[in-house]
Amino acid sequence: MKSVVIILSWVSLIIPAYAQKADPERMERDIEVAENVLQTLIKQQFQSQRTFFPLDIEGSYQEGFGITFRFPANYTTPITIALGDNQIILDGNAVGGQWNIIERDIEDRVRIEIDDEIRLKERRKPARVRMDLDSLQKVYNEKVVEAARTFLLDYHDLLSQLPANERILITNRGEQPRMWINRYMSSPRRTLIEVEAVKGDLNQYRNGKLSREQMLSRIRILNTETAEAAEPDLELLSSILSRLYRSDLSKTYFSDNNVNYERLKNFGVVYYLRMYSSNQRGDRFDMPTVKMENVDQATRDKKVKELYPQFEKELKENIIEYGRTVKSLGDDEQLVINVRMTKCEGCGIPSTVEFSVKGSVLKDYSSGKITKETALSKVMVKKGSLQ
Repeated sequence: MKSVVIILSWVSLIIPAYAQKADPERMERDIEVAENVLQTLIKQQFQSQRTFFPLDIEGSYQEGFGITFRFPANYTTPITIALGDNQIILDGNAVGGQWNIIERDIEDRVRIEIDDEIRLKERRKPARVRMDLDSLQKVYNEKVVEAARTFLLDYHDLLSQLPANERILITNRGEQPRMWINRYMSSPRRTLIEVEAVKGDLNQYRNGKLSREQMLSRIRILNTETAEAAEPDLELLSSILSRLYRSDLSKTYFSDNNVNYERLKNFGVVYYLRMYSSNQRGDRFDMPTVKMENVDQATRDKKVKELYPQFEKELKENIIEYGRTVKSLGDDEQLVINVRMTKCEGCGIPSTVEFSVKGSVLKDYSSGKITKETALSKVMVKKGSLQ
């Protein structure tokens, strides 16, 4: 009997330790350290070109999915300035809706400022601006992918709290598309980068159970660019979503802006929604979708929190019902709805949420091959950090 007691006591000690969940504070600290490491690895890819650019990377954890490291939506691409036989790459970052390009020490010094127009100032002779932004974007993307792979292979141990069945995703997908055009040059086609690996695979690589080549084959890499051809069905769904989420029709949150979208080659289409819950007047709020007027902050926040489950459920249903109108998607391509949520500090709702479904699911539901419940179960939901 004594031996049984000892064995049971040992088991009772082991089980709680094994079942222990990730430490939220340690997870947050690990992510912040990893953000800095990933940022440094990317910058090191450009050292040979003596470039410098601001680079903000934001990591967030979603239980059941993993950690996503995201570049901001308005991240810029390099710009080439050619002065006779001299060439240099300058990098900028969007700040407050304006573009500032960093000055470089070269034989003919030039500073470029981009607001509503480009102004060139030079010391000796005129500068000819030659900008092959698409090719520069390609080179830049390749370097980012290489840095992301290095991070996954060599620094994944920094994320000590991440469960083995969850993943690490590094992506440049932001909350809305970055678009800028002026009279002298235009934006290159926007590209989508995703580099992803499962933590369990990375653990096997660390323990010598997978070779470097085997691990590289398990890293999922997506590097695609926007398609230029206009597709009427995509515009139609944009119009439908814009109407569904006007304040007079929506029963949860609303959007006052048109719904922008991007068609990405060999990937699918991404729609961007910015949701609101109220109109603020001083310290009081009106919530038009639920017919509440002149309420205080606490009442408003409580209602915002209550509405979230209904919003998520209805948007999934709208994706299935109205996503069927998008006929140009391939079976393996995706319809993605990227949502930036209404602000509500301390409410516990996500700051962003992304819904995705394959074209084959929409086609099967439209043709009656699967039920609505089955189609809804195939809609994937990724939530950003909680507010």
